Amino acid sequence: MYSTIDVLTRNNVKVTGSGKTTLMLAHGFGCDQNMWRFMLPLLEPDYQVVLFDYVGCGQSDINQFDKRRYQSLDGYAQDLIDICEELKLQNIVFIGHSVSSIIGMLAAAKSPTIFSKMVMICPSPCFLNFPPEYYGGFEKDDLEELINLMDKNYIGWASYLAPLVMGQSNSPELIKELEESFCSTDPKYAKPFARATFFSDDREALNKLHLPTMIIQSSDDNLASVEVGNYMHQSIPNSVLKVVDSQGNCLHMTDPDSVFKAIVQFLK
Repeated sequence: MYSTIDVLTRNNVKVTGSGKTTLMLAHGFGCDQNMWRFMLPLLEPDYQVVLFDYVGCGQSDINQFDKRRYQSLDGYAQDLIDICEELKLQNIVFIGHSVSSIIGMLAAAKSPTIFSKMVMICPSPCFLNFPPEYYGGFEKDDLEELINLMDKNYIGWASYLAPLVMGQSNSPELIKELEESFCSTDPKYAKPFARATFFSDDREALNKLHLPTMIIQSSDDNLASVEVGNYMHQSIPNSVLKVVDSQGNCLHMTDPDSVFKAIVQFLK
């Protein structure tokens, strides 16, 4: 077990804002808590906000990285539970970007009293295609090639993936920032997270999530299509789907106002 200071330091936890409702913001693969900076000015006046970095990302304590723990999304879900237990948080609202939506869902299954509602921004329960019943967007060989590229040419991998994730039509500055975020993450930590992200299949867990859930999907997303959003909406019993007319997988960065309005409406 970690002491309180160890967990908070390990995951570079920050608590900001003010309000009766607590929101936990969870970043996606290859990112860190700084990616929420466009949302913070909108959220802080009315909500207490918990920010953190997964171990191996951002300013987390990389000495705490455990290869076995972080080879699956369950290890990252345990990070969420550890943080909430140390801060004595219960019945909070979880807001996850991309794979963090699924990590949050796994954490909620493990520890049902932590979260009261969930917001999923551009989520996908499985990136693989299983025709004809499910199309996650990628063939297994393509994803294997993407992972292998991390070993062969890490800079090339980052420069290929960043515009795909952010959306090619979005700000070149944001695409560059994401590329640099990918590059700044040591492949030793990025590769296990990438494999856990892109090869997980958590479709069967969706119908076990009974918390009120909002899925915010981009109308044009290379990673998580509207069809995937519809699949999740149909699978999660108590869910609503909001499709934002935008491009890319990072709506909290490219269209924070739309995401904020959707969240506020959902929390009412």
